[in-house]
Amino acid sequence: MTDDSDGHEMEAYRYPDGSITYPGHLLGPGGEEAVGTVDLSDYTAEIVTWTTSTAPPPGVREPNHLAIVEFDVDGEPVRAIGQLTTGDVDIGDEVRPVYADELRDPDAGIREPESQDWDGFRFEPA
Repeated sequence: MTDDSDGHEMEAYRYPDGSITYPGHLLGPGGEEAVGTVDLSDYTAEIVTWTTSTAPPPGVREPNHLAIVEFDVDGEPVRAIGQLTTGDVDIGDEVRPVYADELRDPDAGIREPESQDWDGFRFEPA
């Protein structure tokens, strides 16, 4: 698989019971602290479901294709939600995370651009 993350990690947390969450949480499903991380950008995922929003928030591209995807990390399922790079997908399709400098336009909306991060990952067909 090619690495399009440009050195950026889609970081999930691994817990003592073997579970993995994305995004990471201070305490895992068993109430214990994380023991490590997993870079999901090293994996592909399967589309569980997807939709297209034709009325996205300010600064988000239209149409905004969104998906819930599931990664298989050493037999442990990890779900994530995010934008798709295309609406030409089906449930069950394989996708991979790709890094994007801006998931939305920092100049749109009511918050100061410096007050939050604008980068992240989208999913594209693998």
